[in-house]
Amino acid sequence: MVTKALLLRIEAKRGKEEAVASLLREALAVVQGESQTKAWFAIRLDFATFGIFDAFPDEAGREAHLSGQVATALKTRGEELIERLVIEQVDVLAAKLPGA
Repeated sequence: MVTKALLLRIEAKRGKEEAVASLLREALAVVQGESQTKAWFAIRLDFATFGIFDAFPDEAGREAHLSGQVATALKTRGEELIERLVIEQVDVLAAKLPGA
């Protein structure tokens, strides 16, 4: 069961689009080690716009993720790679997860 989620919209700086895509692909290995991250998707909306959607069982899981390695990487490399970053904390109303 998941009740909390994050929805991010990431706009890459010009010329940094593939670096952002690579950063998101590499983040999967980190997220796979987060027991409270029940679902995680990195998506590409268009050439320069990306997104992340991830879901958690509760607020503690979401907060753990927000203080984890992926968030740190986005902050550390953000100035170099990201033109605009919007992070929304959302509630999950209904979900279908693998194995559920």
